Amino acid sequence: MDNQKNTAQSLPENGVGFYEEIAIETGFFILKFNNETNENQIFKREVSSNFIQFHFCIKGAASFSFNNGNYVLPIKENNSLLLYNPQRDLPLDLHVTPNTWVLSVLLPINKFHSFFSTEADYITFLNEENKDRKYYKDSPISPSMAIVLNQLMNYNLHPTIKPLYFKGKAYELLSLYFNRPADADIEQCPFLADEVNISKIKQAKQIIISRMAEPPTLQQLADEINLPINRLKEGFKQIYGDSVFSFLFDYKMEVARQLLATGSHNVNEVGLKVGYSTSSHFISAFKKKFGTTPKKFLMGLNV
Repeated sequence: MDNQKNTAQSLPENGVGFYEEIAIETGFFILKFNNETNENQIFKREVSSNFIQFHFCIKGAASFSFNNGNYVLPIKENNSLLLYNPQRDLPLDLHVTPNTWVLSVLLPINKFHSFFSTEADYITFLNEENKDRKYYKDSPISPSMAIVLNQLMNYNLHPTIKPLYFKGKAYELLSLYFNRPADADIEQCPFLADEVNISKIKQAKQIIISRMAEPPTLQQLADEINLPINRLKEGFKQIYGDSVFSFLFDYKMEVARQLLATGSHNVNEVGLKVGYSTSSHFISAFKKKFGTTPKKFLMGLNV
């Protein structure tokens, strides 16, 4: 087991916050940072140079401080960071703003390498040429990854099942992280090199999320953000790794799942909130996404 020290500052009295560390396997950890307070919180943990770090900001914003605060690396909502430096330790010094959730995965590089031992060139920093070099990557969180991250932050499980559940979800999260389409890299799309275009695509995402119950058509969305429809479709896929309405479907189903999990809404109410005028259509969509009906999902929460 990794016996490195980890500390978290004491929590303020005017809110709720927590730090939780779950050991998936020997040396393989999930760290959960949840700041529901009105104050910034600081979490610190020693991490040696043989670890690869994945950080996911589910909501809010945070920043990592290095070299006694001389270098600060921000992480924003719906974004991730991958950090690896075989030449020096990279201890966590995480500053978490109010109403922020961050989930991190720490994994020994030799164990990570074993996942891709026959496909090292698929993960560029694992190949022979790069294996001893430091590596950094920031990228958006896909809708599929967001679902798993929320499941790891919010769960209702018997204590005996929790280790198995977290192990499965940790591997699922890593699989989804590296399952990005090859053309999702912004550097490969000259159109997305323009910050104005990137801003418009992000605006499109916010529009469909804010109006998920009655979303605009693709043409209406393109007109609203002042982009040709083909540029909208191409750019959205480049940034978010999915089509506009496939992204929206995943988002709506995750919102529905969370609403059901609160126990404050019945199936019909949740269906209406995410844009389904009939319960049968909502039930069919929910089952397509999660492999079970909303009713069975609710029953499972109460087991």
